[in-house]
Amino acid sequence: MIMHNIWTIDKVKKLFNKSFLDLMYKAQKIHRKHFDPNIIQISMLLSIKTGLCPEDCKYCSQSSRYKTNTKINKLIDTKKILIAAKKAKKAGSQRFCMGAAWSNINDRDIPYLENIIKKIKKIGIETCMTLGGVNNKQAKKLAKAGLDFYNHNLDTSPKFYKKIITTRKYQDRIDTINNISNAGIKICSGGIIGLGESIEDRANLLIQLANLKKQPTSIPINMLVNIKGTPLEKNKIIDPFDFIRMIAVTRIMMQKSYVRLSAGREKMNEQTQAMCFMAGANSIFYGCKLLTTKNNSQKKDNKLFNKLGINKYKKQKIKKIEKKTKTLYYNAAL
Repeated sequence: MIMHNIWTIDKVKKLFNKSFLDLMYKAQKIHRKHFDPNIIQISMLLSIKTGLCPEDCKYCSQSSRYKTNTKINKLIDTKKILIAAKKAKKAGSQRFCMGAAWSNINDRDIPYLENIIKKIKKIGIETCMTLGGVNNKQAKKLAKAGLDFYNHNLDTSPKFYKKIITTRKYQDRIDTINNISNAGIKICSGGIIGLGESIEDRANLLIQLANLKKQPTSIPINMLVNIKGTPLEKNKIIDPFDFIRMIAVTRIMMQKSYVRLSAGREKMNEQTQAMCFMAGANSIFYGCKLLTTKNNSQKKDNKLFNKLGINKYKKQKIKKIEKKTKTLYYNAAL
């Protein structure tokens, strides 16, 4: 049974059509109701298998169909992953995310993944994976191993999706999300802005996420990175205000979810990022690289945090906020 509000296209379009300042005010009020606005959740991301993906996602540097400068790497050794996870924890990250350029998980790789999850959990950091499609049986095995989150983005609206990806159906993505959720793993799912989509496509993407039986605990909002060699390399860079507006509408529609600034942040100035935090973003990827694309340096991020008076997520602070807001959603920080 869906306990949250059911969103319609008319309701969401009204939000997108609000004056910018009114929208920001509404989003900020909702954000403060459920979260401490001066605390941000940190995640770090590692590619454990890079390139040669059979999918044809037009934005992706890892597709085998496009000629990009992406360096191909097979599954990396577990020891290297554990070293990276320990560094992530030391840097202040609460979650360690791992990505593999697969279309779907192969059963033969499940033992490898189970082993990684169990070992990283012992380090004392949350685990997240993004590995392509997952069936029910595989999702249950990952859950039993202790996986906290699984990322599987919807990317865009059902209607526009066909113009970006033809090798995987939209329903396939929904099925994977449902398999993850049914297994007890928290959902991390969002989309990409700047693919050439309309405002209505952005609204419909958020409707798909908000109307899930269980709304995503984490919602990464990506700005397209124009990668040379991909079909979208010459796409127009979107206006920062359009991106900030997307963040604000996301916060209003999914009030208790963590909204994350993801790909494309390296191209945003401090003012744009600050406005995104005002609009309700409260999570970022930390570190100089996101799978294959550049990200802000930790030094640069820390400088911005200091200017804004933002603190990294800390369990002891979150517990106090939970008591104040009577919400359990801080237990899942993304």
